[in-house]
Amino acid sequence: MVTGANLENAAESRTDLPDADEVYDREESIPLSALFDDAFVTEHTDFETFDDLVAASPSEATSGADLGEVSSGTWDAFVAEHTDFADEEAFVMAARDNWVAKKLDLE
Repeated sequence: MVTGANLENAAESRTDLPDADEVYDREESIPLSALFDDAFVTEHTDFETFDDLVAASPSEATSGADLGEVSSGTWDAFVAEHTDFADEEAFVMAARDNWVAKKLDLE
């Protein structure tokens, strides 16, 4: 998985990257299922799918589609215990970097 500085290094080493508008429409939201795909979730959490993670989380949701807002501290503790990340922000940023790397074929 390519994340953070590694993502920047991978991008800098490529001369054929498409423009952002070619891979992502700024008017479109990115579905959680795209950010937290099964491969990412399996590799970095105690779960096989994002829906499994959400169902076990402190939220009232039973799937990613039902996920609403969950208090940050509650998610931070859950993420620290059940993922490779220290908190929710690190988890989300790693998922974002993974999504970008896939979109740009940097993996």
